[in-house]
Amino acid sequence: MCGLSGILNLKKNAVDAAMIHRMSNCMAHRGPDADGFYIHDEIALGHRRLSIIDLSATANQPMFEPSGRFVLIFNGEIYNFREVKSQLSGYPFQTNSDSEVILAAYQKWGADCLQRLAGMYVFVIWDKHSRELFIARDRMGVKPLYYFHSEEYFLFASEVRALIQSGVVPAKLNQQAVDDFLEFQSVPFPHSIIENVQQLEAGAYIKIAAGKVETTKYWDLTKSKVDFDFEDRSMVQQEVRRLLQQSVERRLISDVPLGAFLSGGIDSSAVVPLMAQASQGPVNTFNIGFDEKDFDESEYASLVARKFNTRHNAVRLHPTIFLDELNNALDSMDTPSGDGVNTYVVSKQIRQSGLTVALSGVGGDELFAGYPFFAKYYKLKQHENWWKLIRPLRKLGAGFVGLNGNVQKDRIKQLLQTDEVSIEECYPVFRQILSPRMISKLTTHEIQGQGLVSEQLHKYQKAIDKFPYLSQVSIAEYLGYTQHTLLKDTDQMSMAVTLEVREPYFDHDLVEFVLNIPDKWKLPTYPKSLLVESLGTLLPPEIVHRKKQGFLFPWSVWMKKELKNFCEDRLERISQRSFIRSGNLKDRWHRFLKGDESVRWMELWLFVILEHWLEKNNVN
Repeated sequence: MCGLSGILNLKKNAVDAAMIHRMSNCMAHRGPDADGFYIHDEIALGHRRLSIIDLSATANQPMFEPSGRFVLIFNGEIYNFREVKSQLSGYPFQTNSDSEVILAAYQKWGADCLQRLAGMYVFVIWDKHSRELFIARDRMGVKPLYYFHSEEYFLFASEVRALIQSGVVPAKLNQQAVDDFLEFQSVPFPHSIIENVQQLEAGAYIKIAAGKVETTKYWDLTKSKVDFDFEDRSMVQQEVRRLLQQSVERRLISDVPLGAFLSGGIDSSAVVPLMAQASQGPVNTFNIGFDEKDFDESEYASLVARKFNTRHNAVRLHPTIFLDELNNALDSMDTPSGDGVNTYVVSKQIRQSGLTVALSGVGGDELFAGYPFFAKYYKLKQHENWWKLIRPLRKLGAGFVGLNGNVQKDRIKQLLQTDEVSIEECYPVFRQILSPRMISKLTTHEIQGQGLVSEQLHKYQKAIDKFPYLSQVSIAEYLGYTQHTLLKDTDQMSMAVTLEVREPYFDHDLVEFVLNIPDKWKLPTYPKSLLVESLGTLLPPEIVHRKKQGFLFPWSVWMKKELKNFCEDRLERISQRSFIRSGNLKDRWHRFLKGDESVRWMELWLFVILEHWLEKNNVN
């Protein structure tokens, strides 16, 4: 796991070395073990290394293949690199690293090497002979890549802040991105929070030659097909178990000790026993507990830890400790996000224990229909003809739904007004934090047309419609919240404390299989029943049959007490910005403090986060 950056002068002028050093230095937290640069004529590459596989200095980057033609920088892990290496018998390997396997694979197969790699990655290869630049991102979008393209420059980096540090990219706020952030708590592909900075799409690569920039999609989630007999439920469950076990085992490849997040929920509790079965010694597990009982899951985490004899580390998080860490967490955000602080706190505890790598249970809900809106969408699709038939009545009824600043009623109104039950119309409503109407009320922005999430779903609508209903929601999740919030937060907040996090539920082989499972096997009879039953007796019943809590901090309590001044200061300052309707935002804050249940804490927290990030990064 590392941080990478690069500059290509499209006019073939020499690159100023100071630029790439500034970009790389601001990402030192991503790779404290080594830094390296390749600077020659119009190209400059920078790399920060966190040593995980082959800890020797010979595996440092930039890395060169023997002829000297290709230069590599790489962020991530190739989990099947030994398997791929066995197919490259003619290459004179000098290291035991996965990085060198990428070089050898690209030399032999070119861009087709991507079809053979399993992992999380962004890698960059410069061809010194043809003067071509090649940049690839992993299938699921676990590792980030941002870029800036002008007439003179093509700049790229693992973090937005690195691009700003170059001195070439203006620190100007992308106003459209603000709307997306307020609606979905993050900024979707292809934009970023900075104007003219974009994200490389997951499962895609960029090739730049002779000044021409071309992007190619090499893997498409909506085209995943599996040759399997899905009518045999027992066989389906066995294959889920096999693929999940394979995914966990892939992610245990490391030359440094590993640990695991253990919240006490089904997803993380399923990963730990599979780790235990594949490990030589006890697994290191970590849990965060709270004094507020409604949010505390530590007793369930301890139950799993005892059953599988892990080295368990339980940390009690008091508000005072949280306040001490809050500024550190927010300052670590490369891009603003409504989530992620919890990941920072747990990651820091694991890193302080001496570990460098940890497995996480994120992604289980998205894959195994763990959220309530999976069932809601399924029911709507079951009654789709009826829904269309009563369209005039729905439209009429929408006019009688009171708003009064209630986001939940906003959602109902939007659903009643939909023309049909389709994933591109329903999913954005399910996932909204603030509705377009509410954003227009709190900002000076007039929201018109579809947002980026809706555009992406509309683009893939025909392909998505071929999948089972529950899988349609999973695909929407991957194109929306999962990629742009969950994975982005996991990366930026764990790497802020120099911890590599690996997510077994985002293994592309597992994802492709589960997306093709019929609804009759996946529809939960109890929370994530397909996952639970596929694991047999591994999970204790106390973990399975209990109220879902999720890994959440008690924000609604803290924002009215310990965090009240912190929030109020930032809400006051953002209210002074030209795009904010000051009176409406302050009124909403006062209603929240008085206990108005129609005002949710997250709606206000987004403005707090945004202001903190803008100030920290001097963005206007």
